Amino acid sequence: MSTIFSKILAGEIPCHRVYEDEQVLAFLDVAPLAPGHLLVIPKEAKARLDELSDESAAAIGRVLPRLCRAVVAETGAEGCNVLQNNGTIAHQAVMHVHFHVIPKFADGRGLDLVWNAAADPDAASRAAALRHRLGVESASD
Repeated sequence: MSTIFSKILAGEIPCHRVYEDEQVLAFLDVAPLAPGHLLVIPKEAKARLDELSDESAAAIGRVLPRLCRAVVAETGAEGCNVLQNNGTIAHQAVMHVHFHVIPKFADGRGLDLVWNAAADPDAASRAAALRHRLGVESASD
């Protein structure tokens, strides 16, 4: 699978690297929503988060808090959004797992998000079905 991210990992396309270890690369987005907008990718080439190995997911999870702290401290942002789009229906444009760390400022710079909440009348049975899929023992609702 060849994507812009696999080309960045191979050194074929330059980027402004911010963090790198054996499993993760973080770099500045070329089309940022705000100054300091990072992309965080696993070096494992998988399109969707549900395809990613536990090891790569854990490696990203270990570094995301540090990256968030660095972005907020460096940019002076009041906070940040961490976003992962999973599949084209969810607005994923590059088919390589990636997380956005997007600084959010009081003046509105950053991610503009509208949250369209929808009640789930089947929440109790859905939670039970999800626990079953996960092989998790019963939990109180």
